[in-house]
Amino acid sequence: MLEYVISAEFWLGLIKIIGVNVILSGDNAVVIALAARSLPRKQQTQAIIWGSGAAIVMRILLTLFAVALLTLPWLKIVGSLLLFWIGVKLLVPEEDDAEIEASDQLLSAIKTILVADLVMSLDNVIAVAAAAGGSVVLLILGLAISIPLVIFGATLLLKLMERFPVIITIGGALIGWVAGEMLVTDPALEGALTGLGVSFVKAKPMIAGVSLELLAGGVGVVIVVALGKWLAWRSAKTTSTAAVEGESPGP
Repeated sequence: MLEYVISAEFWLGLIKIIGVNVILSGDNAVVIALAARSLPRKQQTQAIIWGSGAAIVMRILLTLFAVALLTLPWLKIVGSLLLFWIGVKLLVPEEDDAEIEASDQLLSAIKTILVADLVMSLDNVIAVAAAAGGSVVLLILGLAISIPLVIFGATLLLKLMERFPVIITIGGALIGWVAGEMLVTDPALEGALTGLGVSFVKAKPMIAGVSLELLAGGVGVVIVVALGKWLAWRSAKTTSTAAVEGESPGP
């Protein structure tokens, strides 16, 4: 064991694990920041730390079964629909309600982070597992080291969102993109897509020489952003109308 730990193979593998996880965790950092943005400032840090830590632990477990999971039909379809819902939900500002306990808000944010990270990690874990080269010790150590990097990314994004609200929309669009791509790569749809003229090149769906994943990703962006913005507008209008009616003098 000690010989393996001090070997060049171990350290090269560790560097690959950290690098791959940081690169592939950009979208997860966006979700974490979006989910935490509506919390009080004190709880934002708690949501980021607990959400990131729990997500990394969950990702380790998921990676151990990644290859088998990704071959299951309908899994990506369900995951895609979950992501569409999460993306839209994160674009709609939460109503301020004094009756909602702060602890409930924190738990809600952490649950959102966990569900989104679980779904968005389905493809990512394959690359992480490959970089680990079958070493569970290397996998766990590499992902554990990556926790502070993911936390830093989410914290930075949270601060940027406060200054530049457009980043919230961009984050929602990213989630929609991932959801759209995931939907058309589910094994359960392969037969139906082939009947519609879609060909599979190295397991990648193509139509008329164009990647179906790119097209579906673009559609996913439109769906999440358009629906999220419309719901946000409707929520703001309802709140404004209720405020005006509340201020109106009684008979």
